[in-house]
Amino acid sequence: MSTTLKAGLLLGVLVVVWTFVMGFTGWYKDPVLLNAFWAVILIQVGVLIWALRKTGAQGNTYGKQVWAGTLLSNHAAIIIFCGSYLFTTVAFPSYFSDLRTIHEKMLLDSGMAVAEAQKTVEAQQAMQTPFFQALFGAIGTIVTGFVVSSILALFFKKKPA
Repeated sequence: MSTTLKAGLLLGVLVVVWTFVMGFTGWYKDPVLLNAFWAVILIQVGVLIWALRKTGAQGNTYGKQVWAGTLLSNHAAIIIFCGSYLFTTVAFPSYFSDLRTIHEKMLLDSGMAVAEAQKTVEAQQAMQTPFFQALFGAIGTIVTGFVVSSILALFFKKKPA
């Protein structure tokens, strides 16, 4: 199995596991702990460093390193899409209504009027579906993979002779 495939599978599984940790602990219902979800970026950077060190040692040039990081992120995105969809439809079907409740409370606590807070929350509701949530997670993984790989490839590439 290639390094990019192994790393992509690892990244996808780690992100889905972290998502379920957020769900089972209830952290996604806490306005402060909700931000812990963004640890997925650190997970992705860590997996990319590990994978690009390995592929760089195999003699990959800058372009091949960017490709390897983006490809492994594509592999992970498939798993993340499926995991996210499962999370919001089967494991935590009240996820979006819980988020709307938290968001409205945060807006009210910041001093926003009730009607304005409700209007803001309702405006975001159209994009809060299992499909869109999963799609945005997958796209975010691919874009982050490309950007981070573009930077890391500067350090983990074949050195000129």
